[in-house]
Amino acid sequence: MLCALHAYMRMCYRMQVSSTPAGDFEAAGELFKVLSAPLRLGIVEQLASREKCVHELVDALDAAQPLISQHLRVLRAARVVRGSRRGREVAYEIADDHITHIVLDALTHIREDQP
Repeated sequence: MLCALHAYMRMCYRMQVSSTPAGDFEAAGELFKVLSAPLRLGIVEQLASREKCVHELVDALDAAQPLISQHLRVLRAARVVRGSRRGREVAYEIADDHITHIVLDALTHIREDQP
């Protein structure tokens, strides 16, 4: 039963990939470029659980506030995160759950190979 399910999933994946326009691959590549910075991955991981303000990300990631803000600008421009004003602060959240899955799955994959 499990083998049949895996075969079906592979078939569906091949059908999906074969019908993917080339421009989608280019856009996906750009997304991976945006996510290639370790600090941006950390930001996404932090926002996976709940929305946070810049000062919370600074504390959690032990990075300077201007650096966090710069990376948030890149993530916002790529529509990875979105911000909403809360008085004098901006609370950031993941714009799409797919992004969370990509980053958390990559981290899980990396940790599987570690002893």
